[in-house]
Amino acid sequence: MGFLQQLVVISGLALLVCLVQAEVHYHDFVLREENLTRLCNTNKRMLVNGQFPGPTLYVHKGDTVFVNVHNQGGYKLTIHWHGVRQPRNPWSDGTEYITQCAIKPGTNFTYQVIFSDEEGTLWWHAHSDWTRNTVHGAIVIYPQQGSTYPFPPPYAEEILILGSWYIQDVNLLVDYDLETGADLPKSDAYTINGQLGDFAQCSKEHTYHWMVDYGKTYLLRLVNAVMNAEMFFAIAGHNLTVVSQDAAYLKPILTSYIVIGPGQTMDVLVTADQKSLGGQYYIAARQSYSGKASFIAYSKFNVTAILQYIDGNYTQDPETIEFPTSLPDFEDENAAISFRNRKRSLTAQDVPKNITTRMYIAAAENQLTNNQSGSLTPSPASSLNNVTWVNPWADVLEAYYKNMTGFYTEDFPDYPLEFYDFVSDTINTTQSLLGTKVKVLEYGEEVEMIFQSSNVLNASDNHLMHLHGHSFYVVGSGYGNFDFDQDPESYNLVDPPLVNTATLPKKGWVTVRFKALNPGVWLWHCHFDKHYTWGMNTVIIVKNGPTAETSMLSPPAYMPPCDAPSTIQKKTSQSSTKQTTV
Repeated sequence: MGFLQQLVVISGLALLVCLVQAEVHYHDFVLREENLTRLCNTNKRMLVNGQFPGPTLYVHKGDTVFVNVHNQGGYKLTIHWHGVRQPRNPWSDGTEYITQCAIKPGTNFTYQVIFSDEEGTLWWHAHSDWTRNTVHGAIVIYPQQGSTYPFPPPYAEEILILGSWYIQDVNLLVDYDLETGADLPKSDAYTINGQLGDFAQCSKEHTYHWMVDYGKTYLLRLVNAVMNAEMFFAIAGHNLTVVSQDAAYLKPILTSYIVIGPGQTMDVLVTADQKSLGGQYYIAARQSYSGKASFIAYSKFNVTAILQYIDGNYTQDPETIEFPTSLPDFEDENAAISFRNRKRSLTAQDVPKNITTRMYIAAAENQLTNNQSGSLTPSPASSLNNVTWVNPWADVLEAYYKNMTGFYTEDFPDYPLEFYDFVSDTINTTQSLLGTKVKVLEYGEEVEMIFQSSNVLNASDNHLMHLHGHSFYVVGSGYGNFDFDQDPESYNLVDPPLVNTATLPKKGWVTVRFKALNPGVWLWHCHFDKHYTWGMNTVIIVKNGPTAETSMLSPPAYMPPCDAPSTIQKKTSQSSTKQTTV
């Protein structure tokens, strides 16, 4: 048998092994409005299969999952599979007005979720309005069958999901605030696995308990599903070893606390090596606040769960349970920076170096002036490169695939429309455009994006930048205006972390690189929902490659039909295009 024939046989056997190992799973998500009682109030909330958080999806690396979403609730919505790259399959990315229109009440839609090289923890969530507040859940991606973790196998695993809680219907609050120009709602509390903990009213008896055996090591899968806050996280008396973020392995980080942003996931090893204080230890999280407290109030709620040793004292007085002293203060920016700077990929990476597209993108919070019946009403807005996104009437993917005109333009700018001192505390005046502008990339391009935080309105804040359909390398970050000559010299091009959601620091910059190898239409946005709602997003279109295997899959036989944008969106699109700062 010749070498070429041997190679064909070996390749065929390898493909057969992959086919044998990969599995196909089927799930039904039934969405209904259910009563939930928190903070002494009972209200209806949209839930999946009656669960809060929603059901966990368990797969192995390379599997495929079909999820039939039945919307029996009161809101139209989509479901996004956060961090799942969905190779060649933007049709199931689940982003309203970007890759599909929403699933209306009384209808259903089946997603095909294709896993590729992700391994670790990701999550799914609603991607319409603010419904993801209660419509979310974890995704556990085990190593491919026959493989294992790059660390000693844990004794057991635990999932903890950090979330937000609003006493009132948050979608109604958002609609009202958009109508009146008010700031968007702040959460009334935070949750761990749906519970608020010992320090909230009417909550103590429902505090979540994580049961552990002394001397055992556990794999904690941590998800930040909070709407608008990075969170500090710690466990009293216990060290944490972070081994993965966004389903990509890291060099182990031994730490006493974690900072995790909305959209991010982390895998953490925890050894149950303490036996004192009755065997109970508080697990606690609080907001890591990066804005100006003198301008905008923030939640100072401490959400708690309890790490409970199985042979411990179940009736311990909460006042004697140890609270984690390592949990940083709400405004401890240095603690957040120190943790983020420690992240490195487990092994050397193939970081893009032959950059074909370089972009410099300013992220800003602005003020939109609405002209309603001759009365000028200011309202908050946000932008990327001075462009505030406006949702089209039909989703961008359908318009792109069918060559429909008038729904978007291919002129998202590579640089800000106006340059100024982005980090100055002095008054800046910029004018932002309302538009549906996208960036088009050729298949295979090597892309560098430098995100610059802008202090327009003297209101700079961290931004959690998330790209759909791709992971990217965070090769550098810093503070001040980006220096095009000096700052690239500090880039880590050897083992930068591979993530899908990265922190853009206030009054600073972050540089990311990726290869555009996933054809389709992909959203890039801030994962603070208030900034996303105000327009801090754009769309990346990656064109098809030269072969069928490098081209988008065909659409499914059925996609949810499109309606006009909501009343609020139409009013935004008809507003004055002038933005001012004060």
